[in-house]
Amino acid sequence: MRKAVIAGNWKMHMTCAEAQAFADAFKPLVANLPAGRSVVLAPPFTAIATLSNALQGSGVQISAQNIHWQEKGAFTGMISAPMLLEHGVTHAIVGHSEPRKYYSETDEQINLRARSAQKHGIVPILCVGESDSQREAGEAERVIRRQVEQGVDGLDPARLIVAYEPIWAIGTGKTCEAAEANRICGLIRQWVGYPEVVIQYGGSVNPATIDQLMAQSDIDGVLVGGASLDPEGFARIANYQLPVAAV
Repeated sequence: MRKAVIAGNWKMHMTCAEAQAFADAFKPLVANLPAGRSVVLAPPFTAIATLSNALQGSGVQISAQNIHWQEKGAFTGMISAPMLLEHGVTHAIVGHSEPRKYYSETDEQINLRARSAQKHGIVPILCVGESDSQREAGEAERVIRRQVEQGVDGLDPARLIVAYEPIWAIGTGKTCEAAEANRICGLIRQWVGYPEVVIQYGGSVNPATIDQLMAQSDIDGVLVGGASLDPEGFARIANYQLPVAAV
């Protein structure tokens, strides 16, 4: 049975002091999560050690927001897997639309990042998704399939999370309709070729939309942006409620 993974991406938010305050408020709110459900937080690199220490014993896992494909070298500003492992990191986001857009990351580079993560026992969260213009042009499925197939090349799908994040719904307040998000996640599962792969949805997820999203058959979790910065709101997301028939 696929495990539900609720992940929060803090992006470029939270100092170490703010991360500590978040952990103090958040920890008791997720102390009694249902079985088969896990929570992952991705703080900025500078706050990883603080958050990792603050959440010890809580069951909340720590993700990096990116990872380099080399273990060390002349790569100014980059962070490698051994550096992350030193601070208890268990996951790493790769292929998020922002690095793709702002830093021109390619599918090949993203695949190398994911391979490096798995080589060192870190679970990559591979982000895929289409832009508004690509969806309007009827190109959504072609774009996502290319990202999936190139992104998962050479990876172990049993140690992988794929996050479907329609770019047009990230930070815009727009949310892809739950049924459509579920349809795309189902296609991604087919393209990966492994029925048990964990697939998340991301795109303006919030406490008001989480229950409906998690009731879908092919959505195994969420990758949350802005709503993960509020400990009470993110705890509500982690403690989502399924209809009795969907439990």
